[in-house]
Amino acid sequence: MNWKTYITICSVLLMTACQELPNYLAGDTTLARAGRKVLRLRDVESVVPRGVTGDDSVALLEVYVDRWVRKQLKLQEAEVLFSSSEEDIARMVEEYRQALLIRKLEQHYVDTGIDTTFTAQEIADYYNAHKADFRLDLPVVKGRIVRFDEEYRQARRLKELMGSSSATDQRDFDDICFKNEFTVNDFREHWVDFNEFLSYLPAVRSQNYNSMLSSTAVQEMRDDRSHYYLKIDAVRREGETVPLERLESTIRRILFNQRQGEVIRRHEEELYTRSVENGEAKIYGREKPAGPEPHDD
Repeated sequence: MNWKTYITICSVLLMTACQELPNYLAGDTTLARAGRKVLRLRDVESVVPRGVTGDDSVALLEVYVDRWVRKQLKLQEAEVLFSSSEEDIARMVEEYRQALLIRKLEQHYVDTGIDTTFTAQEIADYYNAHKADFRLDLPVVKGRIVRFDEEYRQARRLKELMGSSSATDQRDFDDICFKNEFTVNDFREHWVDFNEFLSYLPAVRSQNYNSMLSSTAVQEMRDDRSHYYLKIDAVRREGETVPLERLESTIRRILFNQRQGEVIRRHEEELYTRSVENGEAKIYGREKPAGPEPHDD
C-alpha cells in the first residue's frame, strides 16, 4: 500500500469513526514514526475539521503528518545537541509556567475586584495634579471654516454673520450655508491639531501659518475655484498644557492601571497575611528576638 492510499484510508477512518472498524485499522493505526516518537490515528482526530471530505481531508492529513515528523526530528536533534542545557531549559520553562499562572491569578483579581467607573471629578483631579506632564508638541485650535464659490455675491454678508457673536446671526449664517450647499468644517466643539485645521484650506505645506493663531477675527484664503473664510475661536500653543478633553481617554487608562495595581497589591497582601496567620507561610529568622528576662536587683 503506497503512502497516498494509506493516508486516504486514514482520512476516511477519521470521518467514519463512529462506525465499527476492522482491527488492523483501529484507532492505534500508526501514521508515522520519528526516532522514539510515534504518531497514531487517534492522535490526529481533530486535524480534519468536520465537513472536510475527499482530497481536501487527504491533503490536510498529509501536511499535518509531514510537519509532525519534521518537528519531532528537530526536537530530538536539539535534545542531543543541547543535552547539557537541559536543566537551564527546564528552569526557564518552569519560570515561564509560574509567570503565566501568576498573571492569570492577577487577571482574576482584576476581573472580579476592579471598578471601571471613573467620575468626571476623578479625571479632572488627576489632570490638575499632573498638568506639567501634559504639554503640547504642536498647536491645537477650535474654530470653523466655510468654503464657497468665488462668484457668490453675498460674501461680505456671510463674513459679517460668521464673525458675529449674535445667536440670530449664527442661525442666519447656518441657513445661508445650508441653502447654498457651502462646505462647512466646524471644529468649535472640540480641539483639533492646527495642521489638521489647515488641511481643509488651500494652505501650502512649506509655508508657516502661525500668524493666523493670533487673531480671532474672520480670516480668508482663496484658491483657483473657491473662497474660504476661517475663524479661530481658541488656541493652545506648543508647550502649553494639553486640553483636558483631549486627555480623558488617556487619563482613564492611567487611572485604570493604577486601580488595577491597587487591586493586585491588596489581594497579594491579604493572601500573605492570611497565610502567615494560619501557619501556611513562615519566614524564618524574622521573628523579633526576645529581650532579657527581668530580675531583681
